[in-house]
Amino acid sequence: MCFVLDCDSVTEAVTEAVTVTVTVTGSGEGANGGSMDEYYRPEHLPRFGDIADGAPELAQRFFDYYKAVFEDGALSVREKALIALAVAHAVQCPYCIDAYSQESLRQGADLEQMTEAVHVATAIRGGASLIHGIQMVDHALRSSM
Repeated sequence: MCFVLDCDSVTEAVTEAVTVTVTVTGSGEGANGGSMDEYYRPEHLPRFGDIADGAPELAQRFFDYYKAVFEDGALSVREKALIALAVAHAVQCPYCIDAYSQESLRQGADLEQMTEAVHVATAIRGGASLIHGIQMVDHALRSSM
């Protein structure tokens, strides 16, 4: 149920993007007896608005905010889609990767631009990992004193 918000407009990029099923290696039972071999379920994406069922006021606030964030502003909708695509890779969200791959293409981005955005995210995430390595260096230096 979508209440006041227009779930179709908020999740359009998300629902149209579902074309691939991502599976993970493993076995066993997941929630509701489902297989854990299929962690990512594309059919969940069109149901994004259903999250409002448990907390409609919070969902309304989130979806209003989400819609406003992705409107044209100081950054174009295209630039925001590329940023979202990069962030989606950094946070490793397959739903977001699907959605913002499609949205970036819809907004006129090409494969080269999208790939470069992913490399930006990779560089930032890799750099963050490396700078945290300084903590390790400090521990190693202190313990060798």
